[in-house]
Amino acid sequence: MKPSARIGWRNYLEFWVLTSGEPVWQLIRGIPPLHAAVNRFLVDRLVMKLPIRPNPLSTMGRYTSWESLTNRSFDSRHLPPVPPSKSAPDPVDVAELFRRDGETVLCPRSTVLFAYFAQWFTDGFLRGDVNIPRDPRKNSSNHEIDLNQLYGLTPTVTAALRTRSGGLLKSQVLNGGEFPPYLCELGRIKDEFAPLSVIRFDDIPFGARDALFACGSDRANLHIGFTMLTTLFLREHNRVARLLAEHHPDWDDERLFQTTRNILVVLLIKIVLEEYINHITPTLFQVVLDPAVSRTAVWHRTNHMAIEFNLLYRWHSLIPSALLAGGQERPLADTLAGNRLLPECGLGPLFEDASTQRAGRIGLFNTDPVLLHVEEQSVAEGRVVELASFNDYRAYCGFPRLKSFAEVSSDPRVRRGLAELYASVDDIDFYTGIFAEDPLPGSLLSPVMQRIITVDAFSQAYTNPLLSPQVYGPDTFSPTGMGIIETTARLSDVLNRNLPEVTRPYRARMTHERS
Repeated sequence: MKPSARIGWRNYLEFWVLTSGEPVWQLIRGIPPLHAAVNRFLVDRLVMKLPIRPNPLSTMGRYTSWESLTNRSFDSRHLPPVPPSKSAPDPVDVAELFRRDGETVLCPRSTVLFAYFAQWFTDGFLRGDVNIPRDPRKNSSNHEIDLNQLYGLTPTVTAALRTRSGGLLKSQVLNGGEFPPYLCELGRIKDEFAPLSVIRFDDIPFGARDALFACGSDRANLHIGFTMLTTLFLREHNRVARLLAEHHPDWDDERLFQTTRNILVVLLIKIVLEEYINHITPTLFQVVLDPAVSRTAVWHRTNHMAIEFNLLYRWHSLIPSALLAGGQERPLADTLAGNRLLPECGLGPLFEDASTQRAGRIGLFNTDPVLLHVEEQSVAEGRVVELASFNDYRAYCGFPRLKSFAEVSSDPRVRRGLAELYASVDDIDFYTGIFAEDPLPGSLLSPVMQRIITVDAFSQAYTNPLLSPQVYGPDTFSPTGMGIIETTARLSDVLNRNLPEVTRPYRARMTHERS
């Protein structure tokens, strides 16, 4: 099926314009006022592809109420609930559509660092319920890009991580590099870190707990990639705090800490927009951070994460079955709770390893069996919150409804797998469909996934309070902080100014370099 027929002629024409005519886009990039105007126009146009927030419904109930609009412990939702069909396949069977048999199918464009960053970044705001038993309708999110991976979700956690001197966060030096302090001693959480928590702490062997780091997120020790990125931003926080202290000797600890935190949150948003989002999208236009984008935008509304956004961001197929760390390939299981590898291998070499190795392709039949239970859980959660069908979401996103399994994918194995489980194309679960659907040429993501991510990502990043025109400026960040923000666009910028123990620059790239 031709791409133009699968997404509609109007959508395809827009896609063609944004992915063709490179000399024109280069010319636009070379004229700053024109680039800024086009940047504002395109971001606004992309966000307006779907209805703007607030969504009228949430996972709280079947109709709109004041509490459903304002109680953000329940996820918002793009479409009304639809009870699952009685003939819907068992989530265990659906999860088999995700199973990787044999070699990882590689992504032509992404590195493992992209996979690490995607998980680390989104786990800051796409946070499920932490109560036992879990309620799939609820979340534990602040609904903001706030770098809680480093600072924690509450002031109590933040306070436990601070030195209360010079605006610094607690840290330790291991093998010449700065790392978070250890959380435990003799298998028990230290008294100073009592407010902190670790996901599935009781399942961690007693002897392995002393390698856990004390970080803001309960997921900080979950995977080597998560810990690498948290460690990097810890180093950057303390570097910036020391720099501010030099320029402002009259500032107390509190002002140094809060100003540094403001700078780092905006640094993260800038990297997300200028490196991460530009890597995801196939367009030739390069988005830049410009607080003026949302100054008069009608979509500038309070953030409220959507259940669909949460589910579609579970890109487990990005993770290869063996990961390069310390110059050698290690089974995926060996990098879970792999904190010991950080001081052993060094932060720079680990980032370079992740930047050298290609990630897996996002799609069906490409999830390592170690992670297959998460795919099953995701399908089940979609049923519990009664998500509409994949075809319903295609219509919602402005794409033609598909009429057969053959129109979903060009891969015979995907078509066959769907036909064996679902009675018709209209019965395909949202979660299954977004991974089964073919991406457009040059894209990493399927059309529905791309559209929801584009809308939600831009609208939620640009509504951060630190980007407000009354807030964004030297009064909030200091002239020194503004200089740091303006000269930072990529993770490699942050990495290589935080590697005092090495003498050469290390690669930190989300895009694979073809040899």
